[in-house]
Amino acid sequence: MFELIATVCVAGACHDQLVPGFEAETLSGCQSLAAEWQSNVEAVCQPAGPALALTEIASDVYVHIGEIAEPNPENKGDVANLGVVVGRDSVAVIDSGSTRKVGESLWRAVRQVTDLPVRHLILTHMHPDHVLGASVFSEAGAQVVGREGLARALADRQDSYMLRMGQEVGAAQVAGATSPEIDLEIVDRMELDLGGRRLVLQAWPLAHTPTDLTVHVPDARLLFAGDLLFDDHCPSLDGSISGWQAVLNDLIAIDVDHMVPGHGEVLDWPPDDLPLDRYLTALEAETLAALAAGTRLDQAATTVAQEVSKEWHLCETFTPRNATIAYTQLEWE
Repeated sequence: MFELIATVCVAGACHDQLVPGFEAETLSGCQSLAAEWQSNVEAVCQPAGPALALTEIASDVYVHIGEIAEPNPENKGDVANLGVVVGRDSVAVIDSGSTRKVGESLWRAVRQVTDLPVRHLILTHMHPDHVLGASVFSEAGAQVVGREGLARALADRQDSYMLRMGQEVGAAQVAGATSPEIDLEIVDRMELDLGGRRLVLQAWPLAHTPTDLTVHVPDARLLFAGDLLFDDHCPSLDGSISGWQAVLNDLIAIDVDHMVPGHGEVLDWPPDDLPLDRYLTALEAETLAALAAGTRLDQAATTVAQEVSKEWHLCETFTPRNATIAYTQLEWE
């Protein structure tokens, strides 16, 4: 497989990036497509770059499992779970990864399983490891869909997200990444038709973040939960502790066989045991106890939910943050 790679220069700094939709089995086929590309940017056909690994978890439904780690130069930001749902007429991609390069690798993976157009990119929430690869899909003509408020949330955080990701994975890896433009925001519930396959998009109240959106694939009896669910990777609170618990109770009641968390392995549903529920319960109860005892915030951040954190990876980083957020919320309730 060959693909068109453009050299893009911004403020004197240049980087190579994939031109999505200009792929062919042969070099001559790629060059023929390239002749139709209308741009003044220099571009050449090259052998296809790396593609993310996709696992088929139901008929024409795929997931890429990200590494359980913080973004770093070694994993190049490949730390979030990403989804691909193929219908008769089109494709929906669920989340796009943390950088342009991750998004390009996801695009190549999609092209390995189907030639159908990617008509929708659905973003499950605002965090950068799920959204900063979106430009590849919007350039290919996909409609970018998110929960109501996502565009504003991303605009408010764009500079900090880009700075943080560059520090974590390196400037070369984030080259070409941009905060996505949101074409459609979901207020409550909406259905998408991929041709013989229906997706149900559900916006949720303030929970993991203010921008949580899930994707239900009814005919496959599964749901992409984004970061409303975590497995193995320590949960990350950026919304409401009580709101997240309420939404988790609603998720437990959904009639599906599997749920795809934002991080970790695909979960059988309903689960016999749900560590996330145990973690959030401990976080709330121990924070309330700290408040009742007059414990200062800085002390609570290092003592709350320490025992339950042993069940997870990365909690040495995330639990102090979670405890700080829970403390500031619960002291006013």
